[in-house]
Amino acid sequence: MVKKLQKNSASKKTGAPLSGSVKDSAQQIWQAGLGAFNKAQAEGSKAFEALVKEGVNLQRKTQSAAEEKLSEASHKMSSIASDISSKASGQWDKLEGIFEERVAKALNKLGAPSAQDIRALTARIDALNESVQKLTANKAAPKATAKARVTAPAVAKPASRVTPKAARKGAPQAATKAATKKAAKAA
Repeated sequence: MVKKLQKNSASKKTGAPLSGSVKDSAQQIWQAGLGAFNKAQAEGSKAFEALVKEGVNLQRKTQSAAEEKLSEASHKMSSIASDISSKASGQWDKLEGIFEERVAKALNKLGAPSAQDIRALTARIDALNESVQKLTANKAAPKATAKARVTAPAVAKPASRVTPKAARKGAPQAATKAATKKAAKAA
Protein backbone atom coordinates (compact mmCIF):
# COMPACT_ATOMS: atom_id res chain seq x y z
CA MET A 1 0.00 0.00 0.00
CA VAL A 2 0.87 3.54 -0.26
CA LYS A 3 2.92 4.71 2.62
CA LYS A 4 1.51 7.47 4.69
CA LEU A 5 3.47 10.58 4.91
CA GLN A 6 4.51 11.33 8.38
CA LYS A 7 4.39 14.82 9.73
CA ASN A 8 7.61 15.36 11.13
CA SER A 9 9.21 18.59 12.02
CA ALA A 10 12.51 17.41 10.73
CA SER A 11 11.16 16.54 7.39
CA LYS A 12 9.63 19.97 7.06
CA LYS A 13 12.93 21.49 7.46
CA THR A 14 14.67 19.41 4.91
CA GLY A 15 12.01 18.85 2.23
CA ALA A 16 14.00 16.01 0.71
CA PRO A 17 12.29 13.09 2.37
CA LEU A 18 8.90 14.54 1.52
CA SER A 19 9.64 14.74 -2.13
CA GLY A 20 11.03 11.19 -2.06
CA SER A 21 7.93 9.89 -0.39
CA VAL A 22 5.75 11.71 -2.97
CA LYS A 23 7.86 10.13 -5.66
CA ASP A 24 7.44 6.74 -4.04
CA SER A 25 3.68 7.23 -3.76
CA ALA A 26 3.39 8.35 -7.37
CA GLN A 27 5.48 5.36 -8.39
CA GLN A 28 3.18 3.03 -6.47
CA ILE A 29 0.07 4.64 -7.97
CA TRP A 30 1.53 4.28 -11.44
CA GLN A 31 2.35 0.63 -10.81
CA ALA A 32 -1.13 0.00 -9.37
CA GLY A 33 -2.61 1.54 -12.54
CA LEU A 34 -0.44 -0.65 -14.75
CA GLY A 35 -1.45 -3.71 -12.72
CA ALA A 36 -5.12 -2.77 -13.01
CA PHE A 37 -4.73 -2.19 -16.74
CA ASN A 38 -3.00 -5.55 -17.19
CA LYS A 39 -5.64 -7.32 -15.12
CA ALA A 40 -8.46 -5.51 -16.99
CA GLN A 41 -6.86 -6.45 -20.28
CA ALA A 42 -6.61 -10.15 -19.31
CA GLU A 43 -10.05 -10.16 -17.75
CA GLY A 44 -11.40 -8.04 -20.59
CA SER A 45 -10.54 -10.57 -23.28
CA LYS A 46 -12.11 -13.30 -21.17
CA ALA A 47 -15.15 -11.12 -20.58
CA PHE A 48 -15.30 -10.25 -24.28
CA GLU A 49 -15.23 -13.93 -25.24
CA ALA A 50 -17.93 -14.69 -22.67
CA LEU A 51 -20.05 -11.84 -24.04
CA VAL A 52 -19.58 -13.14 -27.61
CA LYS A 53 -20.71 -16.62 -26.49
CA GLU A 54 -23.72 -15.16 -24.77
CA GLY A 55 -24.49 -13.09 -27.85
CA VAL A 56 -24.32 -16.18 -30.10
CA ASN A 57 -26.63 -18.09 -27.77
CA LEU A 58 -29.02 -15.17 -27.57
CA GLN A 59 -28.97 -14.77 -31.36
CA ARG A 60 -29.79 -18.48 -31.83
CA LYS A 61 -32.65 -18.29 -29.36
CA THR A 62 -33.98 -15.13 -30.94
CA GLN A 63 -33.65 -16.53 -34.45
CA SER A 64 -35.46 -19.77 -33.56
CA ALA A 65 -38.21 -17.79 -31.82
CA ALA A 66 -38.50 -15.51 -34.85
CA GLU A 67 -38.65 -18.49 -37.22
CA GLU A 68 -41.31 -20.09 -35.04
CA LYS A 69 -43.37 -16.90 -35.03
CA LEU A 70 -42.86 -16.51 -38.78
CA SER A 71 -43.96 -20.10 -39.38
CA GLU A 72 -47.01 -19.59 -37.18
CA ALA A 73 -47.90 -16.35 -38.95
CA SER A 74 -47.37 -17.99 -42.35
CA HIS A 75 -49.65 -20.87 -41.37
CA LYS A 76 -52.33 -18.44 -40.15
CA MET A 77 -52.10 -16.40 -43.34
CA SER A 78 -52.29 -19.56 -45.43
CA SER A 79 -55.44 -20.71 -43.65
CA ILE A 80 -56.99 -17.25 -43.93
CA ALA A 81 -56.13 -17.14 -47.63
CA SER A 82 -57.69 -20.56 -48.24
CA ASP A 83 -60.83 -19.52 -46.33
CA ILE A 84 -61.11 -16.35 -48.38
CA SER A 85 -60.48 -18.30 -51.57
CA SER A 86 -63.21 -20.82 -50.78
CA LYS A 87 -65.66 -18.04 -49.88
CA ALA A 88 -64.80 -16.18 -53.07
CA SER A 89 -65.21 -19.37 -55.08
CA GLY A 90 -68.64 -19.90 -53.55
CA GLN A 91 -69.60 -16.33 -54.39
CA TRP A 92 -68.40 -16.76 -57.98
CA ASP A 93 -70.46 -19.95 -58.29
CA LYS A 94 -73.53 -18.10 -57.01
CA LEU A 95 -72.90 -15.24 -59.40
CA GLU A 96 -72.45 -17.65 -62.30
CA GLY A 97 -75.70 -19.42 -61.39
CA ILE A 98 -77.60 -16.14 -61.24
CA PHE A 99 -76.15 -15.07 -64.58
CA GLU A 100 -77.05 -18.37 -66.28
CA GLU A 101 -80.56 -18.22 -64.83
CA ARG A 102 -81.15 -14.68 -66.11
CA VAL A 103 -79.78 -15.51 -69.55
CA ALA A 104 -82.05 -18.57 -69.72
CA LYS A 105 -85.06 -16.41 -68.77
CA ALA A 106 -84.19 -13.85 -71.44
CA LEU A 107 -83.75 -16.53 -74.10
CA ASN A 108 -87.04 -18.14 -73.03
CA LYS A 109 -88.83 -14.80 -73.43
CA LEU A 110 -87.37 -14.50 -76.93
CA GLY A 111 -88.63 -17.99 -77.76
CA ALA A 112 -85.23 -19.64 -78.04
CA PRO A 113 -85.19 -23.27 -76.94
CA SER A 114 -83.40 -24.09 -73.70
CA ALA A 115 -80.70 -26.70 -73.30
CA GLN A 116 -83.29 -29.08 -71.84
CA ASP A 117 -85.56 -28.54 -74.86
CA ILE A 118 -82.70 -29.31 -77.23
CA ARG A 119 -81.77 -32.46 -75.29
CA ALA A 120 -85.42 -33.61 -75.37
CA LEU A 121 -85.62 -32.95 -79.13
CA THR A 122 -82.37 -34.81 -79.70
CA ALA A 123 -83.72 -37.80 -77.77
CA ARG A 124 -86.94 -37.74 -79.82
CA ILE A 125 -84.97 -37.52 -83.08
CA ASP A 126 -82.85 -40.48 -82.03
CA ALA A 127 -85.99 -42.48 -81.20
CA LEU A 128 -87.56 -41.58 -84.56
CA ASN A 129 -84.37 -42.57 -86.40
CA GLU A 130 -84.45 -45.96 -84.70
CA SER A 131 -88.11 -46.41 -85.66
CA VAL A 132 -87.41 -45.47 -89.29
CA GLN A 133 -84.48 -47.86 -89.45
CA LYS A 134 -86.64 -50.68 -88.06
CA LEU A 135 -89.39 -49.94 -90.57
CA THR A 136 -87.01 -49.79 -93.53
CA ALA A 137 -85.38 -53.00 -92.40
CA ASN A 138 -88.80 -54.70 -92.16
CA LYS A 139 -89.87 -53.47 -95.64
CA ALA A 140 -86.56 -54.40 -97.24
CA ALA A 141 -86.80 -58.02 -96.09
CA PRO A 142 -90.14 -58.84 -97.89
CA LYS A 143 -88.96 -57.14 -101.10
CA ALA A 144 -85.84 -59.26 -101.14
CA THR A 145 -87.92 -62.43 -100.83
CA ALA A 146 -90.36 -61.23 -103.46
CA LYS A 147 -87.54 -60.52 -105.91
CA ALA A 148 -86.13 -63.94 -105.30
CA ARG A 149 -89.50 -65.52 -106.24
CA VAL A 150 -89.76 -63.78 -109.58
CA THR A 151 -87.78 -65.78 -112.10
CA ALA A 152 -88.83 -64.21 -115.35
CA PRO A 153 -88.97 -60.49 -116.06
CA ALA A 154 -92.43 -59.01 -116.21
CA VAL A 155 -93.69 -58.13 -119.66
CA ALA A 156 -95.59 -54.89 -119.96
CA LYS A 157 -99.00 -55.11 -121.52
CA PRO A 158 -99.65 -52.94 -124.53
CA ALA A 159 -101.53 -49.79 -123.70
CA SER A 160 -105.20 -49.96 -124.46
CA ARG A 161 -106.67 -47.82 -127.08
CA VAL A 162 -107.49 -44.37 -125.78
CA THR A 163 -110.73 -42.82 -126.92
CA PRO A 164 -110.76 -39.16 -127.90
CA LYS A 165 -113.09 -38.33 -125.03
CA ALA A 166 -110.78 -40.06 -122.50
CA ALA A 167 -107.78 -38.33 -123.99
CA ARG A 168 -109.33 -34.98 -123.35
CA LYS A 169 -110.09 -35.84 -119.73
CA GLY A 170 -106.57 -36.89 -118.88
CA ALA A 171 -106.69 -40.52 -119.75
CA PRO A 172 -103.05 -40.53 -120.82
CA GLN A 173 -102.15 -39.43 -117.34
CA ALA A 174 -104.27 -42.15 -115.80
CA ALA A 175 -102.76 -44.69 -118.15
CA THR A 176 -99.29 -43.51 -117.28
CA LYS A 177 -100.05 -43.81 -113.59
CA ALA A 178 -101.45 -47.28 -114.05
CA ALA A 179 -98.41 -48.35 -116.04
CA THR A 180 -96.12 -46.92 -113.37
CA LYS A 181 -97.97 -48.85 -110.67
CA LYS A 182 -97.73 -52.09 -112.67
CA ALA A 183 -94.02 -51.54 -113.24
CA ALA A 184 -93.50 -50.85 -109.55
CA LYS A 185 -95.35 -54.04 -108.62
CA ALA A 186 -93.31 -56.02 -111.09
CA ALA A 187 -90.06 -54.65 -109.75
